[in-house]
Amino acid sequence: MIELLERQKRLTRNQWKLICTANLADLLDFFDLFLIGYVTAALTKQWSLTYMQGGLILLASGIGAPPGAFFWGWLGDHIGRRTVFILSAITIAIATGVMYFTPGPDGFIPGWLFLVIFGNAGIYTIDLPLVQEFIPAYKRGWVSALVTTLLPAGSLLAGLVSWQLLPVIGWRGLFLVGLVPLVLVFMIRYWVPESPRWLMRMGRLEEARKSLAWALMVDPKAIELPAALPSLETTRWIELFKYPKLVLAGMLTGLTQTGGFSIGVWGPTLLVLVMGASPEYAAFLMIFVNVSAVLGRFFITALIEPMGRRGSATLCLVLGGILMLVQGYFWDVNIGTWSLFYVALIASSFFTSANYSVVGPYMSEIWPARLRASGMGLSYGVGNLGKFVGPLGLSLIMGAGDVIKPAAPNLVMLGPAFLYFAAWNVLGLIGFWVFGPETKGRTFDEIDRELDGPPATAQPVVQAAGN
Repeated sequence: MIELLERQKRLTRNQWKLICTANLADLLDFFDLFLIGYVTAALTKQWSLTYMQGGLILLASGIGAPPGAFFWGWLGDHIGRRTVFILSAITIAIATGVMYFTPGPDGFIPGWLFLVIFGNAGIYTIDLPLVQEFIPAYKRGWVSALVTTLLPAGSLLAGLVSWQLLPVIGWRGLFLVGLVPLVLVFMIRYWVPESPRWLMRMGRLEEARKSLAWALMVDPKAIELPAALPSLETTRWIELFKYPKLVLAGMLTGLTQTGGFSIGVWGPTLLVLVMGASPEYAAFLMIFVNVSAVLGRFFITALIEPMGRRGSATLCLVLGGILMLVQGYFWDVNIGTWSLFYVALIASSFFTSANYSVVGPYMSEIWPARLRASGMGLSYGVGNLGKFVGPLGLSLIMGAGDVIKPAAPNLVMLGPAFLYFAAWNVLGLIGFWVFGPETKGRTFDEIDRELDGPPATAQPVVQAAGN
């Protein structure tokens, strides 16, 4: 049945609905994630946070991601992509809203942030495999990249909301705005069916036929059921490690988010320190950083198929790393009235964001079908270690016990801190070129055969009368 997808010439309206739903999911997902960066900038003055205290809040905004990605990925291979999509959206929204009730500096922001990011990891881990399994191979690269284009728009939206609403509703009110992802539950419930590939693997042929018919917008009866099925397999998470090169490729490429994410969440605070901006004005300045990130995603969408995954990622990792070093070592340089730190921040955001439009789909498509969500969860989960070793690394390099305030001895350490961020890009290059395969233009069936050989067949399918 899946051959019908591979022969498809144009995407249908229903496939575009799925792509739009996944795009909105990623946008709202990262809106909640980056909201804490703007809240931290506001709390820095109100609570007189030290670098360590600020780092711990941002650490909590990343530490839930690895176990979350592992858990949701494993669950997606067992109970389905669609169900996990819904459950993770509910987790994010409720955990964000609860932080409205934080009593003070000794309150429970870190604990609930753990749950926010635990759920956050689920949406990104599962929506890419779900979309990819509805798309033909020759369109999979650019469609997967397109799904991730609005990720930085989540941070952009968080910046706009913080700029306009922070003076009005305060940081507690921002957390209530974080309940918005609940709208995803209704969209997924009424728009998004289960993956036909997953349903076939579970032996649920009639449901798979209906799902595929929905995507292709044809009568289900026009799709013939296969004469025989691949034998049903009970998969275990530990089987991922039968593919050591894929494990290393997924982990190392996933960790390339470390620098970009860390600069993103520390960005509002660093603009307060380096440029003397108010938290509200720093939120305004971050809008242009995030616009650059969105443009970077669209830019790489046009290159991911002609250049391949390796070529397009290399372009982004090299240029993004160079621009990080410019930010760190020339933070006090101005070009006329423009801060070079800010200009390089905008430019580096373009490439670091574009890179993850390559890495995100790549971490999913390198795995065999039976382990795709689990493999994506492992790769993204390890990659998400960067969400706390990155922010924590900056706080330790800058001086963990010092109160966050403009001070030359602290800011001089921006150079080593941004060198630390750029070093993670080198690991990504090793992941792509030493351990990872090039997946450009290859169907999932071809990838499966290369990894596991031809599938064994089970008993012939018995079709019901009239089918």
